[in-house]
Amino acid sequence: MTGEDLLKISKLLLEGLGTTLSLFSLTLILSIPLAIIIAIGKLSKIKILRAVLNFYISVMRGTPLMLQLIFIYFGPYFLFEIKTPKAFNAALVAFVLNYAAYFAEIFRGGIESIPIGQHEAAASLGYTKNQTFFRIILPQVIKRILPASSNEVITLIKDTALATTISVTEMFYYANGQANSRQSLIPIVIAGVFYYLMNLVLTMIFSRLEKKLDYYK
Repeated sequence: MTGEDLLKISKLLLEGLGTTLSLFSLTLILSIPLAIIIAIGKLSKIKILRAVLNFYISVMRGTPLMLQLIFIYFGPYFLFEIKTPKAFNAALVAFVLNYAAYFAEIFRGGIESIPIGQHEAAASLGYTKNQTFFRIILPQVIKRILPASSNEVITLIKDTALATTISVTEMFYYANGQANSRQSLIPIVIAGVFYYLMNLVLTMIFSRLEKKLDYYK
């Protein structure tokens, strides 16, 4: 394979990279707020709400993401004879619902790990509940959940490749197509390099964040 071929493959993969990064960033932007709501709901005293959220998390964590992608993409048509949604939109919904479940459990664990005495001490100093949460509890929660959250974020960038299952034209979609048409693994290897570099950048970002939050030890 010539240098020109490698350049063509790289340019094609870079076109798909835009879709990969869009799916990645939109999933984070939408799943994290949803996860916070779910985590708070799981800590509520409403039994029915907790039961519903526990079932939702159980389904999202207990079934493959690929299955969820296929169900959300084809389900509306086969169940209700509704027009199949756009592949990217279906993938985004599946990723948001899936990752919100995982992030919710991380956030819930982080909140519950803070000793109740800190809430009581803040109240004795005249802090309101909101002030206590945002000024005292939240910074410590972020510090404690950062390693687990970083693992999920790194996994997410790799999981975007699963979107090719429903023909989302992300980077792996093009890599797989080029590998089949050229009868070569080189396009897959190039895609692997791109994924590695993205995860390397994410790892560096999270490492810096952890160092900045070291004063909460």
